[in-house]
Amino acid sequence: MSSLAFVAAPSGGAVVFASKKEPALVLQRLAALPKLASVTAASRLEVRLTPEMVSSGIREIDELAGGLPRGCLSEICGPASSGRTSVLLSALAAATRRQEVCALVDTTDALNAASAAASGVELERLLWIRCSRGADFGPRTSGLRPKFGGLRSEVRRPTSAVRIEQALRVTDLLLQSGGFGLVAIDLGDVPDSAARRIPLASWFRFQRAVEPTATVLLVVAQEPCAQTCASLLLRLQAGGKPSALRYPLSAEGKLGPTHAQLLDGLQVEGELLRSRMQRKPAQSATTAFATKAVRIA
Repeated sequence: MSSLAFVAAPSGGAVVFASKKEPALVLQRLAALPKLASVTAASRLEVRLTPEMVSSGIREIDELAGGLPRGCLSEICGPASSGRTSVLLSALAAATRRQEVCALVDTTDALNAASAAASGVELERLLWIRCSRGADFGPRTSGLRPKFGGLRSEVRRPTSAVRIEQALRVTDLLLQSGGFGLVAIDLGDVPDSAARRIPLASWFRFQRAVEPTATVLLVVAQEPCAQTCASLLLRLQAGGKPSALRYPLSAEGKLGPTHAQLLDGLQVEGELLRSRMQRKPAQSATTAFATKAVRIA
């Protein structure tokens, strides 16, 4: 007599009761059910390997989070003057030092190339996409006074929504093309309300596109916007006093005005909010580091 008993469920399915002595028979009976025919057994699922971690260029962040994971979406958020741009440039510099080609999707055209080069970024290995540069949506002539016998045209400035749409399209093309060691999306100067309106489906698409590759996808924003699609989430904020303040010197070596001071460094505090590569401790995991100002001639 079989030890299996089938009881009809109200929904039309079947509930299986079985003893532990016949696991093979149970699996065979369950696989025969129409609704469970396409379900893969847990023993046959592929084991997802731990992603390779690469240096972010900042020792304190590497010790806190283990670095930046390849084939994953990482997010760094923080307000203005929180050190987010310093971390972005450090990650680009570390990647280019590894002889990797990187791409920066500059949503608001905020990057200073001279500062990036002074920070160690090898510009010949960086593809810089300036989303708001040269965006022309046609002349607007209504309501304008004539000038030199014709109507004076005025070029419309691209809005945040247009810049974000451009950034998403470019990022999709970069991830599909492959070959990049790091792809960064700079949303730091985009209003938080606009960044939060990015569809979650876009972040899921980016996550799936970067997963089978060795690319590090890095998003920089004011607040978390990738939500659960981010495998690594770090929050930065300015902490304490600046590293050093000094009065500027003129070209002749004389002391500058007393009301002017130069910032030589910024104390930054980082908090690990999410990491799928390691289990977060019960208490908040934080670190601190100081930035260093670079003078550009």
